[in-house]
Amino acid sequence: MKALVYEGVGQKAWKEKERPAIEQPTDAIVRVTHTTICGTDLHILKGDVPAVTPGRTLGHEGIGVIEEVGGGVSGLAVGDQVLISCITSCGHCDYCKQGMYAHCRDGGWILGHKIDGTQAEVVRIPHAANSLYRLPPGLEPAAALMLSDILPTGHEIGALNGEVSLGDTVAIVGAGPIGLAALLTSRFYSPGRIIMVDPDENRLAVARQLGATDTVSADPVETVMSLTDGEGVDVAMEAVGIPETFDTCQRILRPGGRLANIGVHGRSVELRLEELWIKNVTVRTGLVNTNTIPVLMRFLKTGGIDAESLITHRFALDEIEKAYEVFSRAASEKAIKMLLTA
Repeated sequence: MKALVYEGVGQKAWKEKERPAIEQPTDAIVRVTHTTICGTDLHILKGDVPAVTPGRTLGHEGIGVIEEVGGGVSGLAVGDQVLISCITSCGHCDYCKQGMYAHCRDGGWILGHKIDGTQAEVVRIPHAANSLYRLPPGLEPAAALMLSDILPTGHEIGALNGEVSLGDTVAIVGAGPIGLAALLTSRFYSPGRIIMVDPDENRLAVARQLGATDTVSADPVETVMSLTDGEGVDVAMEAVGIPETFDTCQRILRPGGRLANIGVHGRSVELRLEELWIKNVTVRTGLVNTNTIPVLMRFLKTGGIDAESLITHRFALDEIEKAYEVFSRAASEKAIKMLLTA
């Protein structure tokens, strides 16, 4: 089979690789039909995730068809069309029993990180019964693919960690795929205002189409404070992963505000604790657990989320190197989410 293989910082190749096989009774082998590229994959290529070593197949999102199941897998069968969660969870350890699948003692974020991932023709999924979700009839796979990572991440680490509630003023700093997913899922909780911050006018236009009430492209701190009459926002979400955007978030919070950090940071940030403590600010971080996939899937099935609108570019799976080139130039290419189809 072929796979997109990490070969060191800044290097990757679509190349032949040994086909995966069942290693544990709880494994499933899935033929990948749809996958995509995540901003985290770009962080890996920059060297921000040193646990990823040369030879690793990248990717942690996908839709596929089960080709083989281990003897310990229940509830799934050969031929099932399934969503692959970006988080692998055994369902039995102490963390899984708390719903913290991200910290599963025999899983977590391992696909495309510590084991071979989904940017391949075939992938092995450990703990398949708790890490794969059968797609309901009628659900478009391209839309369902957004449930692998960005929609649960935006929902859990953005909207839920930020405790978005009725009437809140929310600022989302970063209008890339994760930021837009946070926008879509924050709307479940009826905030009064959603301000999207990004220098890319194309992405801000998409944000307005998806429900942003205000958009900011320059001087974010000053502009957001002006929009809120100097009060600041109830919730600030960091959806980029660089010190500058984190700093913007902590400076635009009103007293009692909540900062939800979604972005993947490759270097330290300055925490303005001397200013935040007296404002009774809450700062939360997190790695997605994906335990809200089932409810999000129901919402998607009934048309409650326009997830497919996040897809801007479509490629064949064997064009993945070209897709990476386009995604790495997201601003000039007006790219949000890549769809790769086998």
